[in-house]
Amino acid sequence: MNKHRFIEKTTFQYKRGAIMDKLIFIKYGELSTKKDNRKMFIKILLKNIKNKLEGLFYEIEYTTSRMYIKTNAHNLKEIINRLTEVFGIHSIVICDRVNNNKKEIENKVIEVVKDLQFNTFKVETKRSNKSFPMTSLEFSKYIGGVVLKNVDCSVDVHNPDIIINIEIRTEGTFIYTQEINGLGGYPVGVQGKGMLMLSGGIDSPVAGYLALKRGVDLECLYFESPPHTSLEAKNKVIKLASIVNKYSGNLKVHVVPFTSIQEAIYKNVPDTYIITIMRRMMYRITERFSKKRNCKVIVNGESIGQVASQTLTSMVVINNVTNMPVIRPVACLDKLEIIDLSLKIGTYETSILPFEDCCTIFVPRHPVINPELDKCIEYEKLFDYEALINDCINNIETINNLEINNYNDLL
Repeated sequence: MNKHRFIEKTTFQYKRGAIMDKLIFIKYGELSTKKDNRKMFIKILLKNIKNKLEGLFYEIEYTTSRMYIKTNAHNLKEIINRLTEVFGIHSIVICDRVNNNKKEIENKVIEVVKDLQFNTFKVETKRSNKSFPMTSLEFSKYIGGVVLKNVDCSVDVHNPDIIINIEIRTEGTFIYTQEINGLGGYPVGVQGKGMLMLSGGIDSPVAGYLALKRGVDLECLYFESPPHTSLEAKNKVIKLASIVNKYSGNLKVHVVPFTSIQEAIYKNVPDTYIITIMRRMMYRITERFSKKRNCKVIVNGESIGQVASQTLTSMVVINNVTNMPVIRPVACLDKLEIIDLSLKIGTYETSILPFEDCCTIFVPRHPVINPELDKCIEYEKLFDYEALINDCINNIETINNLEINNYNDLL
């Protein structure tokens, strides 16, 4: 199939007779590196965009190199805002489309620039349609001359006030002066599914965001220990999930009743090893539940050396209980870098709310930073953790996407 041919044309939420006079085109992100899988990636991106634009009026077309969205002035701003939350998009362009006709292009460029305020400009032409009779450089020079004849301005090829972009493609010529950055990355879902160990802290929501950017669809697992942890702590985590859900659209949060295991650890395990054993239990539960949910990997917010359970020695001992791959997107970031990302995605203010989760209660004064595997195995024999784990998994509460969105106003 010719890569320039429209593969599909679909209309969603479109009122008969509505004026669709605004055009957006989308440049794909890293999809350009995926040859054999490109169609599959684009199909998933299309699905994600359709979900994101639910309730709006638009028409969408796509090829293997571009996606085009027609809409009206009323929906334009909201569509652009939503597209900036979709992974797999390199950039979003509001443009005008005309036929591959020299005079039509010239007239449209004059129409566009006369509505703009600028003193200097340059023209950049990309001609993927080689049947067009002028080269890119020739046409840029020609249009530059047209602009100079019609507008009081000058050319500046190094630091212009505006760039007049002209793309001459098989499906038409596209003219634009602004390009809005997208999130990049891969469309969510192209890499399969992972289970995010989500807490109320700063790190794990950021880790979830970064995993989504690499195309990993996510479900979340939250460990609660009532009455030691509060309802506010649970609501806080679900609100964090609702913020991350802007970039996914289909998150589920699974709430693990962890009280019995945490109390058993506290009663039977030496103080210094409480955190290490607790994390080993969390990993066991996460692995078993992840397999039930057809997840390929575990994702968490561990950052090397940040706390006692995240030294390299601790990670080795804790990770020993699972054979599933563990993805740690923030492992090599320092705290300030993680905070910057949390501010960018909007989770920081919720993460710092003062409601303790089970990772911050029962914290010993001097937790071991170089735990020994043999000691962990010895201490775990002091209580029947297998029965407790099974009980936890059998009583997990699941909060789906629609319910997550209802938590926005709880805190």
